[in-house]
Amino acid sequence: MRGSSESFGPMFVYVTTEQFVSKNHPLRSLKPLVDVALSKLDRDFDALYSSTGRPSVPPEYLLRGLVLQFVYSIRSHVVLMDRVNSDMAFRWFIGLSIDDKVWDQSVFSYNQERLIKADIGRRFLEEITQQAAKKVLLSNDHFSVDGTLLESLASIKSFRPKDGDDSGKPTGDFKAEKLSNKTHSSTTDPDARLYKKSKGASAKLCVMGHAMSENDNGFVTQIEVTHADGTAERKAAKKMVKRQKGNRTKRITVAADKAYDCADFVQDMRELKVTPHVASKKKGTAVDGRTTRHATYKQSLKDRKKIEEFFGWAKVVAGFRKLRHIGLEKIRFYFSLAAGCFNLVKLRNLMAQA
Repeated sequence: MRGSSESFGPMFVYVTTEQFVSKNHPLRSLKPLVDVALSKLDRDFDALYSSTGRPSVPPEYLLRGLVLQFVYSIRSHVVLMDRVNSDMAFRWFIGLSIDDKVWDQSVFSYNQERLIKADIGRRFLEEITQQAAKKVLLSNDHFSVDGTLLESLASIKSFRPKDGDDSGKPTGDFKAEKLSNKTHSSTTDPDARLYKKSKGASAKLCVMGHAMSENDNGFVTQIEVTHADGTAERKAAKKMVKRQKGNRTKRITVAADKAYDCADFVQDMRELKVTPHVASKKKGTAVDGRTTRHATYKQSLKDRKKIEEFFGWAKVVAGFRKLRHIGLEKIRFYFSLAAGCFNLVKLRNLMAQA
């Protein structure tokens, strides 16, 4: 007898989203680490919200959603909301039940503003890094710094004269016109600067992302986002080193490439009681035999390349090859959060190997 294709399910079904997530699903190993980090941020969240009024979207939901967006290379909040609406693993990771309504993308974006103002991205990075430190996976003595260009959302056509005089030229016509950051600025992203890091490369509107990592496993410990110019890397490095060192009197080493081989930077590091393991130039180097004669100097030059792993991950996986946001404050929030997600994945992988 032929079976009927019509299906009449039961009137009531009692299931949870966790039942749809397989035991070996990659999110199962990430969720406990994220939960611990967010529990440490509970007081920070309390300070952001009023004790009266209509309940907002829980900040924990917002951050878990952003973690999913970075880890799974989801290009926008709209696509993320569609994925959460249809993927039970995403619902379970965020904390939504099977019949909870997924919030609108505009609500998701609006509620992130207070997280950006409170620098929650940096706090999330710190808490994930602390978990790695408790597992004895971080170096306390040896670090590396570097910077990378983050291409702005703005088009080169938005790079217009500051005085507003276009001399009657059509939009986008730059023939015989000298473009300079002193005389021009982007009407779309005022924080973007026309810049290039190497000879032969084309100049692009961009901002600069900076990172500091420890040398054992390459965990990111500090993040900065600045305007793009010739001194931004050294200034950002000094700021990150100060934060990393804090009030500790113990001397640390900081490795960097040849762009940091400058007398001012080397002197600033020594005043902070930091040994500058900077790759020396062939001519006019600021690093002398006091530093280069030690075996730790050569080791630091090898280990400093680990920081490139984060920059590659951020651009290929987390979507920072071309920025999707405008403004240094907002970019700093997302860049810090991306660094936290990078550390999260690295911590999960190292724990699995152990």
